[in-house]
Amino acid sequence: MVLDNHLDASLLDKGREERERKEQQREEMRKLYAESFKDIRQGGIVDGTIVDLRDDHVVVDIGYKSEGIVPIEEFANRGELKVGDKVQVFLESKENQDGVVVLSKTKADKLSHWEETVKLCNEGKIVTGRVLRKVKGGLMVDIGLDAFLPASHIGLRHVKNLDSFVGKELEFKVIKINPERRNVVLSRRVLLEEERRKQRDKVLSTIKAGDIITGEVKNITDFGAFIDLNGIDGLLHITDMSWGRVSHPSEVLAVGDKITVKVLDVDRGRERISLGLKQLAPNPWDGVEERYPPGSKVKGRVVNIVQYGAFIELERGVEGLVHISELSWTKKVGHPSEILGIGDVVEAMVLGIDRDAQRISLGLRQIETNPWTGVEEKYAPEMVVRGKVRNIVPYGAFVEIDDGIEGLLHISDISWTRKLNHPSEVLKRGEVVEAKILSVDRENKKIALGMKQLAANPWDDVEAKYRVGQIVSGTVSNITGFGLFVDLGGGIEGLVHISQVDKRPDEDIKAAYKTGDRVRARILRIDASERKIGLSIKECPPGEDTDEGEAPAAGRQDASLDNPVLGHDIDIPGINPDEREERRR
Repeated sequence: MVLDNHLDASLLDKGREERERKEQQREEMRKLYAESFKDIRQGGIVDGTIVDLRDDHVVVDIGYKSEGIVPIEEFANRGELKVGDKVQVFLESKENQDGVVVLSKTKADKLSHWEETVKLCNEGKIVTGRVLRKVKGGLMVDIGLDAFLPASHIGLRHVKNLDSFVGKELEFKVIKINPERRNVVLSRRVLLEEERRKQRDKVLSTIKAGDIITGEVKNITDFGAFIDLNGIDGLLHITDMSWGRVSHPSEVLAVGDKITVKVLDVDRGRERISLGLKQLAPNPWDGVEERYPPGSKVKGRVVNIVQYGAFIELERGVEGLVHISELSWTKKVGHPSEILGIGDVVEAMVLGIDRDAQRISLGLRQIETNPWTGVEEKYAPEMVVRGKVRNIVPYGAFVEIDDGIEGLLHISDISWTRKLNHPSEVLKRGEVVEAKILSVDRENKKIALGMKQLAANPWDDVEAKYRVGQIVSGTVSNITGFGLFVDLGGGIEGLVHISQVDKRPDEDIKAAYKTGDRVRARILRIDASERKIGLSIKECPPGEDTDEGEAPAAGRQDASLDNPVLGHDIDIPGINPDEREERRR
């Protein structure tokens, strides 16, 4: 109690104040310590100081609560490192599972370089880089950092062999930068297109028709080839490649060929240039009239065959046409391939020349003598000739009477009396026949022949040989539903109408008579102009002598003349008018 009385209250106040001051100092220290870590962020570059060098790593103080370690192989100048050196490192993690700060020198260098490169390498800037390697979809290029070159931006056209660019140092244009992905996309095609555009404008401003220039074959099509003229393409059409025949441009050119061509036309508005290759060589059609005058004989090779003729190459660039009508004097040619083949070497005659149209007309048959020349003097009408049947057609037969000379034997001129449905009923191909010349038409190359004209027409004297009322005999040659045809001899036939046949009313005509039966009949009517003789078996009494007897009385004669079988309008049931007329004749 005595001690308490002597304590000074001020001392207690001083102790309390000291404690508060120290607490405030500690709080300020905590704030300062916390503020010292504000600039240290994970995933960024931080400054540090080397505090220790070990065999496999370097200890770096970055001002954090603990030091970090960096593998020593990440330092390019590891032999020059010493404690106290200032370095920049990348803070990958403030604390791993072992409580250690994870740092990277390599990533810091790359990020620092990326940021520096991005500052210098804006989109649209031209950079130089070396192609490192081929990757999926394109190439990787070193421009200070790895950049991507898409395959579609390597060249003006699609590039198949990407490996051929590896190791090359080229210029590129930066077309895209992605800071988030730290990705740079390059293009070489854009630079090439810009250069090509400048060259094209230059070429178009200076080139003119008639210029001789050099270019490279860029592409070949069916109709021609595109030639690269240092920035602009010109078209060399297939017709302007050679004076000779060209089936496809690939016969003359190949992609990549360096060729010299002539400018034929320039269309600056449409940026089109027409080129010619054959124009650099002399035109083979110059002076063609002097080399191949009409009437001259020439030799050439068949280069093309079409429906209407064949093309003969006389020299490189000069062709003539042999029309199908000029192939043979006598043969009817359906297609030129019947006579000629591609590659055949033939002799022909020049018939005409059109220099402006570049056409030459040739004739193959003119090389031989025209067999129809003088044919009218050699084969006159009424002359009898012998020949071989070469062809048989429904309307007649063609008979060769001389080499290359054929005459037509019409079906109507084969027989006076026999009615033929087809010439093959009496003629055979290859058979030798005799005929009479009826007419000769040299201009149209036609000769008409006749076999029946070798004998007299039996109907010419039929009225002198036969008379109405006369009893005649003959052989049944044909039996029809309307009567009997009776062969009277000498190619003369008569008709016994069914109404004049001797039979019972209910008896069939084919049961009463047979082909080859001998019958006697009376002549009822004779019409030489129509080649008709009407007969009657009923009007021929038994026992009456053949070829004798009196003519019937006037009344009877009149009655016989009115018989429908002898008139012009025979009405036979079941027979159509055409067949009736045929049978009537």
